[in-house]
Amino acid sequence: MNFKSSKRILIICPFPRNTAAGQRLKYEQYIENWEANGYKVEISSFINRSTWNILYKKRNFLNKFLGVLNGYIRRFKDLFALNTFDLVYVFMWVTPYGTTFFEKLFLLFSRKLIFDLEDNVLIQNNLSDKNNPNKIINFMKNTQKQNLLIKESDFVITSSPELEKICRKMNKNNNACYITSSINIERFVPKYFVNKKVVIGWTGTFSSKKYLDSIKDVFQELAKECDFELHIIGNFEYELPDVNLVVKKWSLEEEVEQMQAIDIGIYPLPLDDIWVKGKSGLKAIQYMGFGIPTVATNIGHTPNIIENRKEGILVETKKEWIIALKELIFNRELRLEMGENARKKAVNKYSLQIVSKSYARILDLCINK
Repeated sequence: MNFKSSKRILIICPFPRNTAAGQRLKYEQYIENWEANGYKVEISSFINRSTWNILYKKRNFLNKFLGVLNGYIRRFKDLFALNTFDLVYVFMWVTPYGTTFFEKLFLLFSRKLIFDLEDNVLIQNNLSDKNNPNKIINFMKNTQKQNLLIKESDFVITSSPELEKICRKMNKNNNACYITSSINIERFVPKYFVNKKVVIGWTGTFSSKKYLDSIKDVFQELAKECDFELHIIGNFEYELPDVNLVVKKWSLEEEVEQMQAIDIGIYPLPLDDIWVKGKSGLKAIQYMGFGIPTVATNIGHTPNIIENRKEGILVETKKEWIIALKELIFNRELRLEMGENARKKAVNKYSLQIVSKSYARILDLCINK
């Protein structure tokens, strides 16, 4: 696609750049490419970096409130600049709470607007999480914001093929397209070495911690028969009695080293929650980039990413989780074989070079229409 010079894009997003994986491993990776091809890109995140640093910690209520208030002030200022941009790119929402007031104004005053949604935000029941430290904020969320943006945007980008079907029907122009999360295959590279103990690893944030919690008993049962370490890479503290546990705080600088230490990746999801049909499979793609075999729940988009017993093992029951993990713990050759297959697929399907073509096509279509 031919990028036109002097075109301006405003990105409206929840979090600062290089923080949240949902942004970082989707459109953020392409901003430099867009700029190199003539676009002028400005970013306006609702949450600033100081608020991000406390967002998933308990207490700090006053600072969180002030951070949210500053976000609304920022969005109010954004309104006056919308018509100076050729394209407004909204990721997830314009504002996180309350009515559709700001979404309506952004749709009204933007020349063109692309809406990019991650996971199945259309399912309201997932917004209530008893373990979330921001319970009141969760209650204030409003899925009508996403519904409006899906319907009225010039184009919708989704995180799974299932969501693409839904959004295409909802959008007034029938314009929706699934674009996979992607990885920098030159940065996410395997580093094969023999650990003293096999390392099972999981990476995520507080919002996905409940999926990890769902298989706590799997690790406790497994620890009775196998010698392994469980590495949790995230932004929260974690405890798991009777399991050799290592908790690491995620950081961009240490991300590669942290992931390279994993021998087996895990991607648990609930079987009884339709929310997961919108999951992008980001964790699985990350593991694959590092040449790590994955044990994952056989649901949603995951079977499209991982072919069972080729790049990993798909499971459903607690018994299947234990059997799959035991097999990979005791069979290093199988781990290496699946890991090599995973790396090849990541290079061929989920690399920046491959996925960038999809973004280029959509930007070109919208901005020059």
